[in-house]
Amino acid sequence: MAITAADFELPGGIESYEQFKKAQKAPKFIEERDVNDEMGQKEFLLLFTTQLQNQNPLDPMKNEEFVAQLAQFSQLEATTSMSESLNGLVGSLQKERMLTGASLIGKKVQAPGGPALLEGGRPISGVLELDKNAGAESVALSIYDETGKLIRHIDYGRRPPGDFTVSWDGKNNEGTLMPDGNYGLVAAVRGYDGSNTQLPISTPSRITSVTYSPEFDDLILEVANGATINLSQVKRIDGDVFVNPVVQSTGGPAILDLLKNRAEINTGNKSQSETEADEENQNLNE
Repeated sequence: MAITAADFELPGGIESYEQFKKAQKAPKFIEERDVNDEMGQKEFLLLFTTQLQNQNPLDPMKNEEFVAQLAQFSQLEATTSMSESLNGLVGSLQKERMLTGASLIGKKVQAPGGPALLEGGRPISGVLELDKNAGAESVALSIYDETGKLIRHIDYGRRPPGDFTVSWDGKNNEGTLMPDGNYGLVAAVRGYDGSNTQLPISTPSRITSVTYSPEFDDLILEVANGATINLSQVKRIDGDVFVNPVVQSTGGPAILDLLKNRAEINTGNKSQSETEADEENQNLNE
C-alpha cells in the first residue's frame, strides 16, 4: 500500500498543500475594497511564498513550474517599475505644461466665441470659419457692448470658402470711438441654400490666469472678463504690441515731423565760436 503525504498528520497551525488548494477553491466572503481585481506585487509574493512553505514534501513543485512562477514574478516586477516610471513621466509633463501656461499670462488668445477686448482704441480682428466648399452668400458683423446694446453693424457681402477675417475699428455707427472694455462680436451668415446661421468668431482676449483640469486633461485659460477657455480651443496666441504713448496721443506723424524739423534746424545752425572761427579764416585768406 502506497503512503502519501495525506496520511501524515501535520502539527497544529500547518496545513498541507492539498488543504491549501481546497481552501483557495472554496467560496469566500471578500470585503468590498476600493482596489482593482488584479493581483499586485504584494499579493503575488504572499501567494508564492505560502505555496512554497506548504508544498507536499513527497511531491514538491517541479523545476519547470518553479521557473515559470519566477518568470511571472520578474515580469510583475518589471511592470511595477514601468508603471512607477510612467507615473513620474506624467507628473513631469504636467509640471512642464503648467510652466508653459504661466508664460501665456498677459498674452492674447483667439478662441471661438471669446470676448473681444477693446484697448486704446486699437482695432479688433477676429477669424470666422465659413463653409470650406461653398462660402457664404452674405456675412454681417454685429458688435454689442457689455449691456447687450447694438452699437455697430458691418456688411461684408459675399465671401469665398474658408476662413474670413473680420475687423472692427472700435467705433459705433455714428463714428464715435467707444471706450475700452469687453464687447461681443456676432456674425450672421446666410448660405447659398437660404440657411441663416450665427457663427462664433475667434476674437483676441487677454489671459489673466491658467489652471490645470484633470477632468479634461487640458489647461484652462481665464481671460480678462472672467470667461474660461480650454487651451485646445485656442486658434491663435498674440504677444503685446508696444505702442509709443507720446506718438499715439499727439497725432503720430505730426510729432515725428516736428522732431525731424528741429533736428534739421539744429544741424543747420552754428555756434558762436564756430562763426568767429570762420570769419577769422576768411580774413587770413584775404
